[in-house]
Amino acid sequence: MSDVLTLSTDVLVIGGGPAATWAAINARDSGAEVILVDKGYCGSSGTTAPSGTGVWYVAPDPEKRSAAKASREALGGYLADHAWMDRVLDKTYANMQRLGTEGRYPFPIDEHTGEPIRTGVQGPEYMRRMRAWVQRRGVRILDHSPVLELLTDSEGAVRGAAGHQRQTDRDFRVSAGAVVVATGGCAFLSKALGSNVDTGDGALMAAEVGASFSGMEFANAYAIVPKGSTVTKTAYYGYATFFHADGRIVEGAGSTKGRSVIARTLLQEKVYAQLDRADEQVATQMRQGQPNFFLQFDRRGINPFTDRFEVDLLAEGTVRGTGGIDVVDADCWTGVPGLYAAGDAATRERICGGFTGGGSHNSAWAMSSGSFAGAAAARAAREAGGASPLDRLTGAGTVGLATAGPGGARHGITPDEVVTAAQRELLPFEKNYLRHGDRMTPALGALDSLWDEVAGSGYGSLTRAGRIRAREAAAITAVGRWIYRSALARTESRGMSKRADHPELDPAQSDHIRTGGLDDVWVAAPGSPVRWAKNPAAELAGSVPA
Repeated sequence: MSDVLTLSTDVLVIGGGPAATWAAINARDSGAEVILVDKGYCGSSGTTAPSGTGVWYVAPDPEKRSAAKASREALGGYLADHAWMDRVLDKTYANMQRLGTEGRYPFPIDEHTGEPIRTGVQGPEYMRRMRAWVQRRGVRILDHSPVLELLTDSEGAVRGAAGHQRQTDRDFRVSAGAVVVATGGCAFLSKALGSNVDTGDGALMAAEVGASFSGMEFANAYAIVPKGSTVTKTAYYGYATFFHADGRIVEGAGSTKGRSVIARTLLQEKVYAQLDRADEQVATQMRQGQPNFFLQFDRRGINPFTDRFEVDLLAEGTVRGTGGIDVVDADCWTGVPGLYAAGDAATRERICGGFTGGGSHNSAWAMSSGSFAGAAAARAAREAGGASPLDRLTGAGTVGLATAGPGGARHGITPDEVVTAAQRELLPFEKNYLRHGDRMTPALGALDSLWDEVAGSGYGSLTRAGRIRAREAAAITAVGRWIYRSALARTESRGMSKRADHPELDPAQSDHIRTGGLDDVWVAAPGSPVRWAKNPAAELAGSVPA
């Protein structure tokens, strides 16, 4: 084991986006030593880094705050919590002030008031500044170092993590007093810009130590993109008109409430868009606010304001959905000793119920939940007496970690085959977006069968580095099973989860659906915890009490 990098710290933050960096800063504010490990390069990887984003930033004015909280309440199915919204609005307001002063972010100035405009950030500059800020605060960053499993002590508390450094091709083990999972959501390797590091790794690791999930049925986000593109900026399509190939308008199509119309039309024919509802001033503002959105058109010789272009829908899963690791208290604690969750890895139902999207609430949640989790992890680390000796910690990973011995070979399904098989059930919008029990049930059955192969002894990699893809594939499969089980349990249409076989909202189901487990996935439906049998057909007929 001489080639293994071993470290210890008070707080270990897993991830490198906004939630992770805010967690690291707040842990340092509380006096903790911090190590941040990122799957990519902290400051340039993830969904925030390549794009501009709005922020749910509202001045502390009672009327403005009330309007802000009410703005998406109906869209979210009335599942949001006003106390949580108040906390996040307060913390976001304070954090955006800090970002401008301590973080040295160059907010534009309103020419009329002379005040900084803090309602949004440019992702590349934002994350560059966050990395620099984290480094100034003395946080140690390990880039290109995906975590493969959490480490637990003899009592089951999470006290560190182990992984593999890509650039040095060696493993690492970090002991800590507490851990924050801020690994992002899961977009199923759909190629949405910035999301290919978001494969549900943190969710898999959290499940392996006993954490549960909430709102996973609200994980069916699909973004409008130019055909063949990876650049998702659905808000801009609010200025678009959508057309059939023959030039007729697709009636009812839109970026917010008419996306399902686009999906249904795409099942039959091509759909085209044109940003013809943006006047010259708006078009100029759009180009300034999101230059990379227009780069794809410029390279193709398309003027999206005057030319029609073919569009498609790209899955974004829990990255733009709301489901994630459940947080059981105001500190974003997962319920597992020593483990906290933040950002897209955690459920965002607390502030937006069953509907979210890009930026805005997600941006506010990332910086606020990261702040809550980082400060709480620092307190937990002090109470735990700091890091535990590494020789007293055990890896909690369950699948995809074994490698072949010298000269040996592994048999069974490969990680790439797992990804392809899982994507067949999770990417098609006729399964995961235009939902119906008759389509979700066989999709879940296929994922269950796939998990049986993943959980088998023959699954893994021939190399140590290959374990990264093996774990990603396992995580995508696990996330898909939680999504479909939760969606089948919610027999109504609420928030993002619209079911053709249950088109109405049911007042009796105005609660959160929780799920968890790996080999045996359980679902706690509103009002009564239940554990579902493994056969999806049996699940529709009834349940077995936990």
